[in-house]
Amino acid sequence: MGQSTSHDILLGMTKRSTLPLISALTFLSFLDTPLLIPIMALFATQLNANIGMVGFIIGIHAAVGTPASIYFGRIVDRYSYKVPLILGLMGDTIGLLLYTVCQNPVQLIMVRMLHGVSSAVAGPATMSAMVEYSRTAKGKVMAFYGISIAMANLVGQGTSGIIGSKLGYNSVFLIGAGLMAVATIIAFFLPGSPGHEHAKKSVSLGENARRIINLIGRKGLTMSYMTIFAQYFAFGAVATLLPLYLKDFGMTAFHVGMLLAIFTLLFIIIQVPSGRMSDRVGRVIPTIIGLALALVALLILPSFHIFALLAIPMAVYGLAYGLFFPSISASVADHALPEERGMATGIFYAALTAGVAIGAPLMGWIGQAFSVRLALTLAPVFMLPAIIIAAASLKK
Repeated sequence: MGQSTSHDILLGMTKRSTLPLISALTFLSFLDTPLLIPIMALFATQLNANIGMVGFIIGIHAAVGTPASIYFGRIVDRYSYKVPLILGLMGDTIGLLLYTVCQNPVQLIMVRMLHGVSSAVAGPATMSAMVEYSRTAKGKVMAFYGISIAMANLVGQGTSGIIGSKLGYNSVFLIGAGLMAVATIIAFFLPGSPGHEHAKKSVSLGENARRIINLIGRKGLTMSYMTIFAQYFAFGAVATLLPLYLKDFGMTAFHVGMLLAIFTLLFIIIQVPSGRMSDRVGRVIPTIIGLALALVALLILPSFHIFALLAIPMAVYGLAYGLFFPSISASVADHALPEERGMATGIFYAALTAGVAIGAPLMGWIGQAFSVRLALTLAPVFMLPAIIIAAASLKK
């Protein structure tokens, strides 16, 4: 009895000291993508890419990251999260450096693909680590995880536009590469995990496919995967089209960064209350409310062309995302066994990247063929089916 109590105390101390380290690494490992969001569309046009090509360039990062997230999720299940995260951060460092030598859209596409593969490690590795070091109140814990990601978005998007406008786009890439190098060093101090013996067994491609299908169709996980896909389909469209929409009204990368920073700030503010609400009332209700708010905010966004007015729907959009993120991420932890958490979180991030991979180029092409305003209006198209799926889950 005494030995068991001592072990629990030691484990609790380890978790308390490790969670801040995981949060710091989550912040740094997610920082590279938001650093590029305010400038990538403008950088691509500087290399003579048209609107359709801009959407493809933004989306290809996520397109290659989608299958990579599932693969790396399986790797995390088998070998733990530490080594894959270190290798992924090294790849991010190299990818960001290579942006500085791009001279045309084709070279930029190639670098985006490399960066997309290396970035795919961060989600499954950090989310699995966070879940492993949490016991109860998963909604609250995943709220802090969401805050780490949101802080990366806030810092990255808030500073990228300013740096890009004042010092040039290459400065953003070099600063990002330096931060990823720092994250790589910090990752060496992350405690390892023994992994899971069940996951270490080699299985066939068909068996892996059956496991993926089982996870996608599992109660609770279907809602999470569809919601995160809908969110990032819309966000991919916003990242592609918002800079171009604002440019038509005389605004710059600075204004893009500020609007995205407003979105992220509201996301951060609502995280902890939303996480606690999720633990009290369940995962479904906050998800439905958040999706409904996001749908409304994105529908009215293209109605405005003044910065102060555009800030209102972006704030509501951030509030909405903050409402449902703790619930859908905690739902993954709720409905996945320990030995399959890496794959479950890998699918979660695959759905996320698939949303960007489809939303960015599709809405970019619609924007080129018809109008940027129409494409922005269509951005939340998958929010409605996500609400229906969540409502069906509530009924069950």
